[in-house]
Amino acid sequence: MPPANVRIRSAELSDLDDLVALEEHSFDSDRLSRGQFRRHLDSDSAKVLVASTGPHRFLGTAVVFFRKRSGVARLYSIATHHAARGQGVGSALLGAVEQLARRRHCRALRLEVRADNPGAVRLYERLGYRRLAALAGYYEDGADGWRYEKLLDA
Repeated sequence: MPPANVRIRSAELSDLDDLVALEEHSFDSDRLSRGQFRRHLDSDSAKVLVASTGPHRFLGTAVVFFRKRSGVARLYSIATHHAARGQGVGSALLGAVEQLARRRHCRALRLEVRADNPGAVRLYERLGYRRLAALAGYYEDGADGWRYEKLLDA
């Protein structure tokens, strides 16, 4: 359960520095760049969400992609600040992404996760995601991954 005062909202241009800082803090490779975040903030086919507890307490972010005429949304990235891990922030972000995908008439949400990230794997499986495929050498540094999917109720 996320802290009671956590708010999930659409990211804004004023969040760009915090988005980039969290990305750099969370990932050693396969990072979104400042330019990519900026493009996604203005895109009809992407949505960037942030979890916060006010204007200066940035807890996490999620980036989801939508393709025209596709019933499958793709969670491209999710990250939580290290101080917020284990407090339900990731679950809250995933719930918001799922709601957004439903509103966009998607029937499923897919994602990829590093095989060496057991915390994230546990989270996805606990929330009803099922493993679809193994992805050998999927990540920039050669790490293996898993593809997961969750069917979304209408």
